[in-house]
Formats: sequence, structure tokens, C-alpha cells
Amino acid sequence: MIHKILQTPPGPKAREIVSYINAHCLDTTFTYPLVVKTGYQCYIEDVDGNIYLDFASNIGVSQLGYSHPDIVEVLQKYSKLSALKIAGQDFYSEEHANLAKSILSTVPENFKAFFVNSGAEAVENAIKLAYRAKGPLTGISCYGAFHGRTLGALTFTYSKPVQKKNFPEFAVKRVRFCTKDDDPSIDDINKILQEQKDVAFIITEVVQGEGGYNIASKKFLQNLYRAAKDHDIPLIIDEVQSGMGRTGEWWAWKHYGIKPDIMTTAKGLQVGATLFDVRFDPKEKGTMSSTWGGGHRIDMAVGAKVIEVIKRDKLLDNAKKMGSLLLKRMSEFVGKYGIIDARGLGLMIAVEFESKESRDKVLQEAFKNGLILLPAGEKVMRVIPPLIITEKEIDEGIEIFKKSLLC
Repeated sequence: MIHKILQTPPGPKAREIVSYINAHCLDTTFTYPLVVKTGYQCYIEDVDGNIYLDFASNIGVSQLGYSHPDIVEVLQKYSKLSALKIAGQDFYSEEHANLAKSILSTVPENFKAFFVNSGAEAVENAIKLAYRAKGPLTGISCYGAFHGRTLGALTFTYSKPVQKKNFPEFAVKRVRFCTKDDDPSIDDINKILQEQKDVAFIITEVVQGEGGYNIASKKFLQNLYRAAKDHDIPLIIDEVQSGMGRTGEWWAWKHYGIKPDIMTTAKGLQVGATLFDVRFDPKEKGTMSSTWGGGHRIDMAVGAKVIEVIKRDKLLDNAKKMGSLLLKRMSEFVGKYGIIDARGLGLMIAVEFESKESRDKVLQEAFKNGLILLPAGEKVMRVIPPLIITEKEIDEGIEIFKKSLLC
């Protein structure tokens, strides 16, 4: 396939749908008037027949792209079944067991799984496990963090003021998220723990998503890990966006020689999951549950199949190889066209601009030219294509991107 713009977006069908949603639904975080109809491999087709090369993967949800034959086979199988949306924490299903077996094969042996609906819910339950173990004490998170928009997760989010205005918080302390080993704040966690004796947990991303695709320095994460161990505090690693092979490892923390006590994932898994060391199992029935948590049998079956395909097709290796190539190509623009940095880990890549205005202009031009990208942070563009991407599609994307910079 190749991108193809038949009608300047938004076309007539898209305009009608966008107009209705803008008038009758909450204005959220729409970036541009893309109205999705279907998809093929690394491409999305809109309702007017325009075909876009997707370098956004629905923020890491579409790890295998679109119309993948293995996923289509799963969907065809389940189209013939009923009782698909069940109360998944009250009734058992084979899909629940299969997904648990699949995801637990990628984490430390002594971990358990709890499935919910979303990444925010996964974070909520991660901090609940920590509170249950340590008590309702202060939690420590990072400046620039994004952990979700439900109120508990939102306490530990600190990426954009609009996300937090007038909302209440739990007790929280924050440390600077250090991207360089020589950052003057690299040891701030130890200072906080000297002052704050009673702490329930430390929570961090490895690559800050919404905060701007900032990549943690190795020393910073190892400092958090050691501090958590020294003070007997659970370390929660949020892998909602960076997990499921996105960085070339199953989990971004595997690049750092550490291990979380509790971790979260969602997006590419198709359901939310809180994964935790058995030491944090509350062992009290009913401590946590969710009527629909992990209860959609189709999503659980697709999630297990995604893991199977990533393993079978060696997509972790592809993420490393294609990520290295894509970052190299994007780095060629640094110092030109208002671009000041390109950075990344696997297929989780950031292109940073001098200003929000210059970033937003390029985003819109790229969309008009047939390339889907998304913003992050104040002036960063995230580049996160499906894990199945090939060199041919990277070349195509770079050409569209370059054309958009020149507009």
C-alpha cells in the first residue's frame, strides 16, 4: 500500500461527522479531523477514502497495525460466539487464563496479573496494592509524569496544568525526571526519603509519554530502584505506553537492569493490566475487582494473539532495527526547519521543535499530506509506527515528513 489523498481532508463525510461531534460531545484532545473507517498494515483509511501512513499507532494501541491476518482470524472466530462481554472478575473464561499465561511469560516468574479496562485503571489498582501493603501514606512521582486521568492516577500525573486544575490530590511528593546521568537532581530521591520517612510507593515511567517522550537516564532509574529497595518501598513502573515491545524489549525497564515490584500496561495489550510481585497480593478476596475488568473476551483473545505474534515474528528485533533506522533518519533534520532534537528508544521516538507553533504547523501539514503523527509535551512530536513497519514505509514517511517541513 501507499498513502493516497483523494480529497483534501476533511472530506465531506468527515466534515459532517466532525461537525456533529464538535457540537454535541465534549471537546477533548482531537488533533485533526481524521475520521477512521478501516486500516491495512501501517495505513489507515478515512470515511472519504483517503489513505494515511500511520506513525501514531493510536498511541501505541495498534502494535500489529491493521487487518493483520492473525487478528482477523481471531475476530472471525468470535463473530460466531455470544456472551462476549462478561463480568470478567465474577465469572471465569478461557480467554482470561490464556491472556494471563501470555503476559506473565514476559515478566518475572513471581508475578501475578489483574486485568481491568484501561491504563488509568491499571495505575489505580497498582497504587491500591501499594497502599494496602504500606498504608495510606505519601506517594512519590515525577515532574512531567502522566499516569492517567482518574483521580488517583491524576494525583501522580504532572505533565500539563489543564489536566489537573481544580481536581483534588492524595498526599504526593515529586522528583525531577532526569534524562542525563549528570543532572544535578539525580540523587533527589534520597533527599526526599531522608525528609519523608513514611512513603507508600515510588511511581515512574521509563519514557515519559504525554510529558514529551523524555527518556530516563540509566543512573536515575537505578537510583529509584536502589532507594526503593533500601527503604522497603514498592517501585511501580508505568508501561502503559512504553510496554508491549514498543522500545525493542517487552518492557522499557528491561533496558535498565532493574525490576519493578508492581507494573502497569494497557494499550498494545488491548486491556489494562496491573502486574505485581506475589508479595503484594492482598490475599483478601474482594480487595480489588471490576465488573467489566478484562471481561471482554474478544479483547483478551486479541491481546494474547498480539503477544504470540510479537514472539513468533521477532517484532522486538524489528522494533530495535527499524527504530534505529527511523531515529537516524529523523536526526538528519535536527538543526533545520525548527527541529532541535530527535531521541528515542526502539520505535518510541520524539522529534522536538523550537516552539509549539512550529510543531503544530508540521503536524497539520503532515496530516494533509497523508502522514499521521501526534503531539506530546509542549513542543514534541511523537513518532510511534506499528511494530510491523518496514524500511519501505519508513522511507515513505520520511518523504512525507520532509515535504511537510517545507510547506
